[in-house]
Amino acid sequence: MDSQPGSWITVAALLLAACASVAIGSYGVRLARTTSDFLVASRSVGPRWNAAAVSGEYLSAASYLGVAGLIAKYGADALWYPVGFTAGYLGLLLFVAAPLRRSGAYTMPDFVEFRLGSRGVRKLTALVVVVICGVYMIPQFQGAGLTLRILLGVPDWVGAVAVGLIVIGTVAGGGMRSITFVQAFQYWLKLTAIAIPGLVLLAYFLRHEGDSGAPRLTAATDADWLLPGGGLGGPHPMYQVYSLIIATFLGTLGLPHVLVRFYTNPDGRKARSTALSVIAMVGFFYLFPVLIGVLARLYAARLPDEGASDAAVLLLPGAVLSGLPGQLLAALVAAGAVAAFLSTSSGLLVSIAGVVGTDLLRGRIRDFRLAAIVAGAVPLLLALTVVSLDLSRAVGLAFAVAASTMCPLLVLGIWWRGLTAAGAAVGLIVGGLLSGAATAVSVSGGVSQALAAGWLSALLSYPAAVSVPIAFAAMILVSRLTRRQSAAEIANIFVRMHAPEPLGMGADRERGLRSG
Repeated sequence: MDSQPGSWITVAALLLAACASVAIGSYGVRLARTTSDFLVASRSVGPRWNAAAVSGEYLSAASYLGVAGLIAKYGADALWYPVGFTAGYLGLLLFVAAPLRRSGAYTMPDFVEFRLGSRGVRKLTALVVVVICGVYMIPQFQGAGLTLRILLGVPDWVGAVAVGLIVIGTVAGGGMRSITFVQAFQYWLKLTAIAIPGLVLLAYFLRHEGDSGAPRLTAATDADWLLPGGGLGGPHPMYQVYSLIIATFLGTLGLPHVLVRFYTNPDGRKARSTALSVIAMVGFFYLFPVLIGVLARLYAARLPDEGASDAAVLLLPGAVLSGLPGQLLAALVAAGAVAAFLSTSSGLLVSIAGVVGTDLLRGRIRDFRLAAIVAGAVPLLLALTVVSLDLSRAVGLAFAVAASTMCPLLVLGIWWRGLTAAGAAVGLIVGGLLSGAATAVSVSGGVSQALAAGWLSALLSYPAAVSVPIAFAAMILVSRLTRRQSAAEIANIFVRMHAPEPLGMGADRERGLRSG
């Protein structure tokens, strides 16, 4: 490891961020005593606190590092990543948040059984949740390895293992109650860590804009970057963009680790308030990765070639500003990156552990802890062995799987009385196989071996435009051909989801979860 002063400043910042997260998580551990605390924080989290926690959990390595890197690399077309990541919460606010909370469920499989009355579809949903969260966790660990390798010169596995151990320890110790405090803190840390460097670098650029040799974007050299239509690398650029929009907008509605946070609100009205606040907080955050991405494009000649667009955020402060100012900004960025890895990985692990602990084990606290340890270790091992894509692209594949499975299930389950258990099962299987196969080929490196130009590469890299419509169609068609629940039963379920709490009797449906 480099022994220069800058590296020790970076190490100190990384340790402070990690220690602060562990300390805050330890405070939450003292308050976690029941299974409800571990799964949904006893449904006692207010809208403002929960909005900060949701935002901290949602703004992953893809948001913190990946968006800026893709903006610098691809330009205007990459703006659809932050736009889609943010706009998805509008759909969540309008169609999902309040009905989901009023159902009284603890997990997504719990909601599915409440809506469809099928244990088989519940088990299938549990499997889908594990797959989505597992795929999403892999780039978080890979991003941690990338960050520590670039900043400290250590092997990739060191950062991945360090973040993995912290996340597993925090989640196993206190569950949802513990990580709520941590994630809320980490949102403000990430916002500070990316806003201050962004604003300082912007001020530096504006101050030296008129200097001889100052970097500029020109139509002659940057036309493809400045104007939309160039795509995101690879064939069929317009298809890529439209598929990306579908994946990010609809995928947000189906992310299990985001949805489970709305179970922690006291009622449906507060769940809507949480979603509305998240739109503002996430939208404000994304201003700064976009800004840094533009600045990285301007100062691209100064950036060392690290072979990954995700390195732009980490390298830009030190490349533009020399001496102590650059080192301090780089250390601040590094602290925010650690917060990004920890917060998102924690939320994903809670989702997996909650599902495994209640659907495959007996639903006790010790079962949740065992599930957290195993469910954290498997993605960590995969992160060390599979191909590392651009972070936002890797996360985009997880969004595509969520958009092709959980999104149709939720939207149709909440708003269409005709959905049947058989229709839901077929849609989950068809959407999951199509999007999951494309994801498996992509992370295994198969896309690079396919035709360099052609639809095969485009479909494997961006499957949502095909897999999402097919999943919706499969659910609707099979539901039309199969027997649904009785009209009276469906009426009671819909009153429960859509009526205000006193009328809908939205008290929690206890599932016999034991605290031992």
